Amino acid sequence: MVLVVVMGVSGSGKTTVGSRLAAKLGWKFYDADDYHSPENKKKMSEGIPLNDEDRIPWLCELHDILRREDSSRQDVVLACSALKKMYRRVLASGASAIESNQPEQPGENSALKILFAHLDGPRDIIAGRLEKRKGHFLPPELLKSQFDTLEPPSAPENFITVSLEKSLPEIVLEIENAIFQGEALLD
Repeated sequence: MVLVVVMGVSGSGKTTVGSRLAAKLGWKFYDADDYHSPENKKKMSEGIPLNDEDRIPWLCELHDILRREDSSRQDVVLACSALKKMYRRVLASGASAIESNQPEQPGENSALKILFAHLDGPRDIIAGRLEKRKGHFLPPELLKSQFDTLEPPSAPENFITVSLEKSLPEIVLEIENAIFQGEALLD
């Protein structure tokens, strides 16, 4: 089974890419935005960036979903901003990632093996996408705070960076290739 998190700032195409990838592979798809609390959605819609205290319970809930699917041997794609390294650790390890900076010990509560697919691109392209987006709770004004918060993935994290300047089919194919080339690492 494989767990993939399509990550990036708001407007990078996480939901579009993640849902297309999941549909192509016949996997389950989750959109992290569907799991934000009403308070978080209200805060963002008012142009107030979320802080760690707002995000941690949300990330822990997403970890629980990934853990459940992993236990069921279900392949999953999750679209989630996962902007900070700590947030990605919470997705992999749950609340224990916050309580300790120690590496996970092998055993029952070991970290989930996740491939993070980082959708990366120029701020002006993403801003243009946000301007055109209708009906989303996050206003374009919060893009700066998203970029300010972003800590791009780096070694030893399991990740690939994909340019969002490519076409949607090219992006999906690049992630798909990374999944199947690295599948032995994820199992």
